[in-house]
Amino acid sequence: MSDLEEIRRKRMQELQQQSANAESQEQARQEMEMQKKQVLMQILTPEARSRLANLRLTKPEFVDQIEVQLIQLAQMGRVQSKIDDNQLKELLKKVSGPKREINITRR
Repeated sequence: MSDLEEIRRKRMQELQQQSANAESQEQARQEMEMQKKQVLMQILTPEARSRLANLRLTKPEFVDQIEVQLIQLAQMGRVQSKIDDNQLKELLKKVSGPKREINITRR
């Protein structure tokens, strides 16, 4: 019975350690998200933030990519004033590339 209890005790320690690691990773992720939001609030107007939030509903990976680019621009000092909705639209057009047009003709 002693060996069984020792195995249980070790397993409980492993589970507790895994839980603590998961909690610390989650906390670090949340902290990074807060910092990202804070930077975006400094460089985007409310309308531009609203546009990104709406776009996130359909293309979350694309918005993440845009946010990273915006933060990098701000860190390099290339953002002189807040980015408004029109500037964000232009940036989105440049990043998304040309749209393909589909024409359907009936005969």
